Amino acid sequence: MMDSTDDTAQAAAAASASTTSQSSTTKPAAETPEELEEKMDQDLAKEREVFDALFSTRKPKDGWAGLSSGLKSVAKGTAAGAASLVAQPIMGAQQAGVKGFFTGLAAGVASAVALPVAGICVGAYQVGRGLANSGEAMSNAKKGMLWDEEKREWYFYLLDQELQDVRAQEKLLKEQKNTTPGGAVVDEKKVKDRAYYDLLKVSTNATDSELKKAYYKEARICHPDKNPGDPDAAKKFQELGHAYQVLSDEQSRAKYDRDGIVEDGNAEMNMADIDPHIFFTVMFGSEAVKPYIGELWIADKADTLMKEQMMQEVQSESEEDEETMMHRAEARSSKDALKQRKREVECAIHLREKIATFVDGTHDEAEFIAMCQAEAAGITKGTFGDVFCTTIGYALESEADVFIGTHSGLGLDGAAAGIRKRGYNISNQMKLLGAGISAARAGSKAYHDLDKLQKEKVASQTKEAEEGGSATAKAEGKKTINEDGTPQTDQQRLKQATEKIEESLPAILELAWAINVQDITRTLKHVCKRLFHDEAENLSLEDRLLRAKGVKIMGREFYQIGTLAKSTSVESVDATTIRTRAEVAAMTTMAKAQGQEISDKDAEELIKEARRMEEQRKESEQKQQQSQQSNTA
Repeated sequence: MMDSTDDTAQAAAAASASTTSQSSTTKPAAETPEELEEKMDQDLAKEREVFDALFSTRKPKDGWAGLSSGLKSVAKGTAAGAASLVAQPIMGAQQAGVKGFFTGLAAGVASAVALPVAGICVGAYQVGRGLANSGEAMSNAKKGMLWDEEKREWYFYLLDQELQDVRAQEKLLKEQKNTTPGGAVVDEKKVKDRAYYDLLKVSTNATDSELKKAYYKEARICHPDKNPGDPDAAKKFQELGHAYQVLSDEQSRAKYDRDGIVEDGNAEMNMADIDPHIFFTVMFGSEAVKPYIGELWIADKADTLMKEQMMQEVQSESEEDEETMMHRAEARSSKDALKQRKREVECAIHLREKIATFVDGTHDEAEFIAMCQAEAAGITKGTFGDVFCTTIGYALESEADVFIGTHSGLGLDGAAAGIRKRGYNISNQMKLLGAGISAARAGSKAYHDLDKLQKEKVASQTKEAEEGGSATAKAEGKKTINEDGTPQTDQQRLKQATEKIEESLPAILELAWAINVQDITRTLKHVCKRLFHDEAENLSLEDRLLRAKGVKIMGREFYQIGTLAKSTSVESVDATTIRTRAEVAAMTTMAKAQGQEISDKDAEELIKEARRMEEQRKESEQKQQQSQQSNTA
């Protein structure tokens, strides 16, 4: 809505400028017929641009799209007329004083009348076009065709073809990531150390393909077999391979760009060593459902933010011009959109393979149900498996219900299913809003509690300094006093701070899950749309309805198994459990960054062991406290 208002204001300003400038220009010199014709063409093109900016004139899909386009044109025409009524007198006064003001006022009044009328005419035209296209839309939709919003035309969709297109675009993006829109190569980025780049004889902006070509080229030159007389050939070859290994991995390359070469003995693990995809996979136990939902949006977003932060640290001393920054932002946006598109396509292909035996008749309905139940039971064994199962199940079943109901009978069942789905989505949005508010409150409370503890520590240290830091003063405990009257130590403050942070973890986890549910639901909506329209040119409606039935069965069984697992679960996810999972997730991703392989089963075992040790620690602390209390008594 804001974008359309801005476009309207800009178009009105352009129209005002055109009118005012025409009234204030002097009489031009004599021009040839060719020059006059060229000028007229330019004026017409300019007026066409203004008209297109003001009114929606693109081909509408059907009657509803035509009505929407018509209403937009009426609204834009009215808004543009009002803007022109204000703008033209002001512009006229700036150019020609009082006379210009009245001239602009007259032109503004004319525009205030003409533009809304034009909007109404264009709106009526668009409604008519939409109604005329409704028959074609109904026919093409019945055939299983999809509407291309960019090209404004109907087409038959092919899932495998889109996968090829996505891979081709991925390759193109990798090749173009270090060039400006004009094709110029971006200046070399600043890095901590460029030794590995120099070994491969490439730029610090080298693409993946450039690194690979450079490695193969240099490897052939310095291979020990090609240099039998060089005693250092093997060492050079190993160094070259290590340099390529580091630079060919996006995560390790970013770390090398920031930190340079770090000696193994002094290697320091930090946030750069944490791969968000691995972290959230361990944190939520989502590896089992990855084929159905792909990488979670929250993991991709965390990965993007971390890489941006690392890039800012590397290039903190350099200044990018505005064009380069805009190019980088556009490239990031395109990459994110392509990544989500690839995610949806791959999930659709996986789902097509899962229901293939049911669709082709290899397994009957009873056998297929048993397969789905076994799959769902395996997923629910994870810590959050029941939540994944119910979320995936409801999304699949509701999308299948809409498709089957729309293409059966009068379509009333589809409309009813659509209403239920919208109600579910609204409920999820309200949960997301509530979880966001709760997380913000919990985070704010934790911050204030930690700030209070920090101030108490500073006050205690200041008091000790004023009293000379004497042993007596320290022994007397000029510090915060515990409930039992003993002075509070730094270790106790740290424990309190940890407890305050832990108190906010359940609210933060609830927010993360609300985001995940929205993400999974939205992704599976597009996944099912692709699956149900795939190969519609060659598949009959009955075949596509059979696909939808298979998805409905799978969704129903997933939801029922997930609900049953949730009702019979005795394991609670408290703050301690969340912290333990987060710690193990961080340990796992750091271990993988060092080349160690840790399976999902190993990670779960580590989590169980960490929880057992945590419980033993708490029991030990309780026994010590009881012993101290009994001694005091």
